[in-house]
Amino acid sequence: MYVLTAVLLTPAQFPSVLGDDYPQACRALGLEPYAEGYGLVLGQDGEGARWTVAVDDVSLVAVAIAAWDCGMEYDLSPGEDSVVAALPGWPLALAVCAPGVPAPHDPRPEPGDPPPLAPPDDSVWGPAQRRLGADEIALQWAAWREQLGGDDFAPAAGPTGTDGNGRADGPTGGDRDTGAEGPRADTAGPGGGGGGPYAAVRRVLDEARGYLEDPPPPGRVRSTFAPGGARTLRADGPGWSLIARTDDIAFVLLDEYPGEVLPVGRGPQLPGLLAGLDAMAVRPG
Repeated sequence: MYVLTAVLLTPAQFPSVLGDDYPQACRALGLEPYAEGYGLVLGQDGEGARWTVAVDDVSLVAVAIAAWDCGMEYDLSPGEDSVVAALPGWPLALAVCAPGVPAPHDPRPEPGDPPPLAPPDDSVWGPAQRRLGADEIALQWAAWREQLGGDDFAPAAGPTGTDGNGRADGPTGGDRDTGAEGPRADTAGPGGGGGGPYAAVRRVLDEARGYLEDPPPPGRVRSTFAPGGARTLRADGPGWSLIARTDDIAFVLLDEYPGEVLPVGRGPQLPGLLAGLDAMAVRPG
C-alpha cells in the first residue's frame, strides 16, 4: 500500500469526525476501544483504491506523524503482525494521492464487506461539522479571541451565571460564524435573554459540570498544551462542543445552531469549571 498520511486513534487524540469520545470513534470503525489505542494509516493500493489500515503499533505511527510535522521524511511501513483491520475508504478528506496509480476510488466491495469509509458531507451542519469547527477554533485560538471586544462581554441577562457585580459566566454577546473563509464576527452586542442559544449554552455548562461528578467516556474531555503555562481544553457532549483556555474564556458550538460560535465570559464560575475539567481530562502521552 502507498501510505499517504496517518492519524492517531487514542483516548487523548482521535479524528473528531468519528465521534464525541474515544469509544464512539472506535465504534465508527468497528474497533474495540482498547486503552492503548491505534494508529490509522491512510493510503492507496496498486489499483488506486482507498484503504484505512488500523495498527496497534501506536508508537510507530506517532513517530511518523512527528517527523512529518517537522518536515522530515519518514517511511511508515507497519509490520503485518501489527495490522488489526483493513477498512475500505477513508474517513477523512485527503487532497493528495499516490503517484503512478489510478485516481483514488473506493475498492470494489466483496459480499459481506462493510460500506466504504467516507468523510462527512460538508454541505450540511451536523455533529461532525460541529466537532470539526471546534477543532478549527482550537487551532486558531488567537484569531478567534482577537475578535472579541469589550462589548462582547456585556452581562448575560438573567440570574444564571452572574454575580453581584454583573460579571457574566454564561454566554457573552455576539455569535460567531464558522464559515470556511475563516473566523469573522457576524453580530455583536450584549448577551440575549433566557431563551435561544443562550439558554442552550447554559445547559452545556451544566452538563459539563456534571462530568465532574459523573465522569464521561474516555476522550469526552481532553487537555493539550497552550502558551503561557495554560492548557487548551476540549469537551464534547450530545449536541455540543466546548473549547477553552484554562486562563481565559470558552467557546461553545451547538448542533441546534448551525455555524454559530458562542463565546462564554470568564466570570466567577468558569475558572473553577475549567480547572475541574482539566484535572480529569486525558492528555497526550
